[in-house]
Amino acid sequence: MVKLGGSLAESMRLPSILELVGNARVPVVIVPGGGAFADAVRRAQADFGFSDAAAHRMALLAMHQTGLMLASLNPRLKPVETLASLKHMLGGTQIPIWLPLRMALRDGRIPADWSTTSDGLAARLAERLGGAPVVLVKSCRVTHGAPMAALEREGIVDPTFAAIVERASLPWQVLGAGDEAELAALLKAAGRQTHARRGVVRDAGRRAAPARAIARRR
Repeated sequence: MVKLGGSLAESMRLPSILELVGNARVPVVIVPGGGAFADAVRRAQADFGFSDAAAHRMALLAMHQTGLMLASLNPRLKPVETLASLKHMLGGTQIPIWLPLRMALRDGRIPADWSTTSDGLAARLAERLGGAPVVLVKSCRVTHGAPMAALEREGIVDPTFAAIVERASLPWQVLGAGDEAELAALLKAAGRQTHARRGVVRDAGRRAAPARAIARRR
């Protein structure tokens, strides 16, 4: 399970990351972030004051927009919406990119508010796939050594991600700028499990992010 942060497009790392994903030699599922599309939802909610439930649904659609964009940029990526379609594709040559709205809206274990971003949705999908390792690819630099609590406190991962990883005992890893070689190794090493716990993004002046701020990383 590889979640590609929506902000990768803004950092200009997206083409190189997609090339690595397109060369994957192991079964992999891509979960897209919402990026600029989710940011637009946040701005619209601030302007018009609609509910978090509506914003949650709109942010899921933002992930759809990113997913469709990614699929158009790499011929191996193909959008899927159901668990059955996803499992079927894992046995072939194409790489499924998950569009979450259909499954997420029917899943009572996913909070319908800004506490859940694409991080938490990736963890939930990994849980539903029987405990698949999950890798979050972020746009900022990531250092080694921080526990999950620190990552959550700094807003690097969302609360839902932390909760699901703990309850499902999911192998997890967070990669940032400069970790492309490690991502490539993970995508080529058949049968390798992702257990390493990676650290905090060094972002000068940043403190613990509120739930709404975390939504920027859908």
